[in-house]
Amino acid sequence: MPLTDQRVAGLSTQMLALLIGITGGVAAYSVGLPLPWMLGPMIGNTIAAMGHLPVRAPARLRPVVIPVIGVLLGSGVTAEVFGLLQSWILTLLLLPVFLACASAASFTVYRRLGGYDTVTAFYAAMPGGINEMLMLGAEAGGDERKIALAHAARILVVIVFVALFFGLVLGVTSGSRSASNWVQLDALTWADYAILGVCAVAGTWLGNRIGLPAAPVFGPMILSGAAHIIGWVTVAPPTLLIIIAQITIGTIIGTRFAGSSVAEVGRDLALAAMASLAMLVVAVVFAVIIAWPNGIPTSQAFLAYSPGGLTEMSLLALALDQDVTYVSVMHIFRITLVIAIAPVVFAKWRKP
Repeated sequence: MPLTDQRVAGLSTQMLALLIGITGGVAAYSVGLPLPWMLGPMIGNTIAAMGHLPVRAPARLRPVVIPVIGVLLGSGVTAEVFGLLQSWILTLLLLPVFLACASAASFTVYRRLGGYDTVTAFYAAMPGGINEMLMLGAEAGGDERKIALAHAARILVVIVFVALFFGLVLGVTSGSRSASNWVQLDALTWADYAILGVCAVAGTWLGNRIGLPAAPVFGPMILSGAAHIIGWVTVAPPTLLIIIAQITIGTIIGTRFAGSSVAEVGRDLALAAMASLAMLVVAVVFAVIIAWPNGIPTSQAFLAYSPGGLTEMSLLALALDQDVTYVSVMHIFRITLVIAIAPVVFAKWRKP
């Protein structure tokens, strides 16, 4: 097949994935699911991938939309946030203990129930960034495909569990927030667009340059937060852009299962469900411990410790009216700790 034909075929599979994502988002919004614009595309494309439809992740859009989320998260940062830092100390101190307990529970599922080899089970169980755990696991001799599917499934399962629990059990949804805080395209001046655009581009570049964890999110978040605290900008990015970003992210997560058999995906999802549920139970216990002495809502502490992706959990916090800065910072520390400590722990553990 000529290269141009390959490109056309690739674009068509990406367009199909995005079409499924948009349809899934509209359907999820219509039935009142929490975080519909990410959850709908994610579920729709997972089903499509398992049904062997020709869907492919629009990977080139990810570097474009992720900084938009970072800018959005930064818009919620205020000067008052710094006064709350003292109440976050216990959360940070207990974070390594939580990670040890949650990872041990997840490792047991993959090793004992899933029958994964030790290396694969270890890096599949670590609640760190999917790309980093995949690279570290491959270097250690683990099964790359199983590690990748485990983390993709973990993120999907955690988002579904947490979103549905808040929405269906606690009755908390993103609908009221979206309706009351909808930011129109014309709510921003050209200067606002220019400043937020600089925050997105410069934040990503600077974040990568100095080695920030989750740089495409954290870098723009820092600059956007600074711009809002200073008063250069007083509004968040338009809601339409946020919806587009969420549809893209949900589509990418769902299409990670493309090319896998139904049996393989089903088995990985089942293992991920058990491993994620074990980690979420641990998260609930730690959330209760943290919330009681500090006066932090248990729901907020639970989101901070839920082992999902930084972008996804921050969006959940935003949709559920929780403290986005608190949740985001804890997930940044979680990812950083796992990336830094996991190889050291594994090396010492395997040392004869």
